[in-house]
Amino acid sequence: MKKINLPLTDDAINELKAGDSVLISGVMITGRDAAHKRLYELIEKNEELPVNIKGEVIYYVGPAPAKPGHAVGPAGPTSSYRMDKYTPALLDRGLKGMIGKGARNQEVIDSMIKNHVVYFAAIGGAAALISKSIKKVEVLAYEDLGTEAIYQFEVEDFPAIVAIDAQGNSVLAK
Repeated sequence: MKKINLPLTDDAINELKAGDSVLISGVMITGRDAAHKRLYELIEKNEELPVNIKGEVIYYVGPAPAKPGHAVGPAGPTSSYRMDKYTPALLDRGLKGMIGKGARNQEVIDSMIKNHVVYFAAIGGAAALISKSIKKVEVLAYEDLGTEAIYQFEVEDFPAIVAIDAQGNSVLAK
């Protein structure tokens, strides 16, 4: 089990290999398809993004509302393929990591290699367990999207697996 601290450095990314189990601590952002579409449209228009994604890790999640005493409700990963259309443009803008579930298309993998990016898989069906690693939540952008807004999560020992490393090696079936 490797422990990683965010933000991800190139040295940390170099150490990560497909299949590694990791515990992630630090600050990450979140976003799903609706937020990705808005970010992509801004990139297409060469406009400024509402959040700085350079060096960030994004978790594909739409968290459930928090119960009293908790930072967030169940927060399981969303299927990553839904972001594939928008991902290369975000990687070109400096995004360094992604967390979701499921396979990525070849265009995303090629962009990951080009931009030296890692893709982590979170465990689907473990939303309540994952939420225990999320210590603080703040809305950063697109509050009108509700649970699909862009949040900032402060996490401690967030469990994941390196699904695709920065060299394009993958543990996911093709």
